[in-house]
Amino acid sequence: MGEESDAGGAGETAEESGTERPSLADQRGVESVYQPAEDSDLLARTARERVDAGDTVLDVGTGSGYVAATLADAGARAVGVDVSPLACREAADNGVPVVRGDLVEPFRTDAFDLVAFNPPYLPTSPEQEWDDWMEHALSGGDDGRRLVDPFLETVERVLAPGGEALMLVSSLTDPVAVRAYASEHGLASEQLASEKHPYEALVVLRFYRG
Repeated sequence: MGEESDAGGAGETAEESGTERPSLADQRGVESVYQPAEDSDLLARTARERVDAGDTVLDVGTGSGYVAATLADAGARAVGVDVSPLACREAADNGVPVVRGDLVEPFRTDAFDLVAFNPPYLPTSPEQEWDDWMEHALSGGDDGRRLVDPFLETVERVLAPGGEALMLVSSLTDPVAVRAYASEHGLASEQLASEKHPYEALVVLRFYRG
């Protein structure tokens, strides 16, 4: 899941915020930048099968830059985008050209042959939210679609003619509802891949101009 949402006090520790509540990163024993996991790998493998050498691709919510690096290894011209300065720094350290920004907003129209997105998709109630970068890489809000819907509303603009967007979603996020929302915004869709895991199924959806 990528890191794509501004957080006013993001990165603040419990001590700095004047509370005793640990940050989500501390609670989960993870770093402040989302690291490659099963979801990243499924998206990267699926996207790699669909790129040709020289294709221009965008990895939205790039995190550590794993998906972008995988596509670059396949010969694509890959760039990442992330709102987290920590993620941008790590992706750059990993050799990925990266832009700090929100979703596809920094990029010109018709720029990419393929756009990949591993969004934060874990449904999270407001009382469980905690303002740090790792939470914003994981939490999808009440329905898991905090950034899924805005992405579907805007990605068509940056797709080159014949271009496509690949997005990883979870069964927790209701892929049927995600595809219906995409259709409302002029995007046709299909399921390309899926994997079952103990508490969810991970699905890669393809979106393209209908």
